[in-house]
Amino acid sequence: MTQTENTLKPKEWVKNYSDTLYRFAVLRVNDEETAKDLIQETFLAALRNTERFRGEISEKNWLFTILKNKIIDHYRKKASSLISEVDQLMESASEYFDEEDHWKESAYPNDWKTDYKAPVESEEFHEILNKCLNKLSELMRIVFTMKYLDEKESDEICKELQISSSNYWVVMHRAKLQLRSCLEKKWFTK
Repeated sequence: MTQTENTLKPKEWVKNYSDTLYRFAVLRVNDEETAKDLIQETFLAALRNTERFRGEISEKNWLFTILKNKIIDHYRKKASSLISEVDQLMESASEYFDEEDHWKESAYPNDWKTDYKAPVESEEFHEILNKCLNKLSELMRIVFTMKYLDEKESDEICKELQISSSNYWVVMHRAKLQLRSCLEKKWFTK
């Protein structure tokens, strides 16, 4: 028996890691069934590749690494089918900006009168933020999640989703505008 076989415990993966992996996945893909499928694919990939496990990281971290790659593959497939959405996003900018790309008076950002250095601990705020994220289009949610939840660099997101830098910035800009609008209506100016 090799040391790898000795340290990996595939029979205990579901019991020990499925809930944690699921919470991580569902937050990123926003679909319970897809998250479950990704967890299943993660366990299968890990079983097929046990000989690659060198014990340099924990079994849990190794499974998370596989899951992250599965999520990126999922994002990439979604992004390629959603990229036509960028053109629609460009056209819908007129909701916020005039012909000279200046803010329309009706769309000026509101002063939220909040201390930006203080952490937002409110469970209600996080609930509203999640609802606002769920209102974003799938492409916007994917890009926003990769940037701010997974803390990936912009160029890394472009590479992983196979989108251009300009597409990335359009999607991110629109996501921020829509989130701002939603948060203003549901939290800051309620």
